[in-house]
Amino acid sequence: MSAHAGSPSLTDAKGSLDAPHANRRVAALAACLDARRGRVVALLADNGIEWLVAERAIRSSGCVALPLPLFFTDAQCRHALDAAGVGALLTDDPSRAARLGFPTGAALPGAGSLSCHARTPQRQVPLPPGTTTITFTSGTTGQPKGVCLSGEQLSAVSGSLGAIARELGIRRHLCMLPLAVLLENVAGADVAWQVGAECIVPPLEAVGLKGSSQFDVRTALAAIGRWRPESLIVLPQMLTALVAAVEAGARVAPGLKLVPVGGARVSADLIRRARVLGLPACEGYGLSEAGSVVALNLPTDAPGSVGRVLPHLRVEIRAADSEGAGEILVHGAASLGYLGEPARAGGPLHTGDIGRIDAHGRLHVTGRIKHRIITGFGRNVAPEWPESELLAAPSIAQAVVFGESRPSLCAVIVPRGPLADDALDAIVQAANARLPDYARIGCWLRADAPFSPANGQTTDNGRVRRDAVQAWYGERLAALYAATAGDSAHVLL
Repeated sequence: MSAHAGSPSLTDAKGSLDAPHANRRVAALAACLDARRGRVVALLADNGIEWLVAERAIRSSGCVALPLPLFFTDAQCRHALDAAGVGALLTDDPSRAARLGFPTGAALPGAGSLSCHARTPQRQVPLPPGTTTITFTSGTTGQPKGVCLSGEQLSAVSGSLGAIARELGIRRHLCMLPLAVLLENVAGADVAWQVGAECIVPPLEAVGLKGSSQFDVRTALAAIGRWRPESLIVLPQMLTALVAAVEAGARVAPGLKLVPVGGARVSADLIRRARVLGLPACEGYGLSEAGSVVALNLPTDAPGSVGRVLPHLRVEIRAADSEGAGEILVHGAASLGYLGEPARAGGPLHTGDIGRIDAHGRLHVTGRIKHRIITGFGRNVAPEWPESELLAAPSIAQAVVFGESRPSLCAVIVPRGPLADDALDAIVQAANARLPDYARIGCWLRADAPFSPANGQTTDNGRVRRDAVQAWYGERLAALYAATAGDSAHVLL
């Protein structure tokens, strides 16, 4: 953790730490971890200065860092810990450490209130050479999968984004996402430190985030008002809630210069509304396998794309169709491989995403290859496209679109709170007005309940399991098509 231009500092609810003091704490903790060189050390804690010091110390010591999100279940944590052969866990929650098989802990210099819990791992897991970080993503199956990344790869991402932050004059970044998520750690905290900015890392509940998908917009706006950041990173549903609150009369503190939105496709209309309200939102695109961010739009660019590819990367569109869309391949920064699998052989990263590059060199991501719908009229539609238009409405919490081999698309919709039938239908028609005829929702039904891990219709981090939703609602969707013959209609259940 070395200081660059400017005077970087870390701030949380307990106070602030300047660069020299932060570096001394990192060095002290790294010295304690040095005996574990080459081994995996897990980190399970809330956002704060101590998290950042611990993660940098793990890497500085020559150990491999394994950040675990707090929203992972104990079963997911145990899977990750066992899969990586973890023998040491730094945490602010000793009781959870005990549940995970780390019963006793000890204080370490530089770790603050974090305690280090040790165990003898059942086995030593071979890692690809050069691995400094393992990031686990829950994926669509809910079973976490470890991606092995190098320090050089992560530095390349933060270096490219740092150039953007310098150009925009970012001096203060507020972490709104878990630091255990690669996007916030690399694109948020690392970039802030690199450009000499203040990185503000309050506990997650202090910025309105609880678990993976509970967001208190009033708390978030209060945090923005208190800390007056110039940049922050949000998820699409967080931006939707912020926009709705400000449109309803809430105030957002001035001074924001950059609000990247990642994690899922974002409606261009939502981006426009946010910018009008003083939220300089811009869509980005990335993957864990690429070290996080691949491309980023800027507030001065027109909405609708994910922007230009970062300069350390090159994107190729493979097997493009007549409209120039095909699979996105990323050259220049692929991961070292997956944990427990052979090291990656090299070559471009096959993302599984569909996209195209426009005449201005901006990347457009339209969906996933495995999600692509081919309608009964032979038109290819990425369901994420109409879904993002539905989710641009503040009253819509979740939406999943289907329509394989059907004359039109259909949707299963979860409203946000009570919503009259006519009002919900009006939202669908408003979304349709922004879509070409072949991508419009011809019929829809109201979900029985929100999609959630409890009913098996999302992963633990909130990603919808399309197959599970289709299995639950498939018969009713088929009946809906039969009743409407593909015409615009709706059924309320």
